[in-house]
Amino acid sequence: MRLFVGLGNPGARYAMNRHNVGFMAVDRIAADHGFAPWRAKFQGEVSEGRLGTERVVLLKPMTFMNLSGQSVGEAMRFFRLEPADITVFHDELDLSPGKCRVKEGGGHAGHNGLRSLHQHIGDAYVRVRIGIGHPGHKDRVSAYVLSDFAKADQDWLDDVLQGISDGAPALAEGAAARFMNAVALRTAPPRSSAPAQDGGNPVPRPGQPEPGTAEASAPSPLQRLLDRFR
Repeated sequence: MRLFVGLGNPGARYAMNRHNVGFMAVDRIAADHGFAPWRAKFQGEVSEGRLGTERVVLLKPMTFMNLSGQSVGEAMRFFRLEPADITVFHDELDLSPGKCRVKEGGGHAGHNGLRSLHQHIGDAYVRVRIGIGHPGHKDRVSAYVLSDFAKADQDWLDDVLQGISDGAPALAEGAAARFMNAVALRTAPPRSSAPAQDGGNPVPRPGQPEPGTAEASAPSPLQRLLDRFR
């Protein structure tokens, strides 16, 4: 069994804050994977379901960010879990907007939600760090994280949240690399090396002649050599 925790602050006032992207991540997982309705428990809200073959409980602490560890600790003890069974989704100032990284253990880097978790369950849990960027000066951090995402952020935000949801079954199985691949497919989808354009003509790869030109229609040196022996 796995416990997926989204960090944030409760209430409509904070719902679209950058600091609440952890709540947004577990909400997207719950919606996309048919989890049970949210209900009050462990000083928070929980939803239960399955990701692949794994039973997963989603938790949103309702204690406010600075006391998140109280809720997570209570859930961990109830389900008799180890910190390694817990994955925490949170905002990350030190990653560019839309970037996402998985990390096991380590410090809290001044994040008040992680600081509270360290106090209550230790540091040996898994983190999914969701980049929101940095405002540029430490004195602006508090106002920045407690401000809503801008309209210009909505496209990349939706992409990264959908990627997290797509990769959630792999994450539940402990397959961090497959999870990151799923996120990358949403945030940086592969492009064809020769996509169609204007009537279906392919775009040439670098070094290739333009379609329809004399250079393109001329036989290659290899073709001319083969023709000599026909």
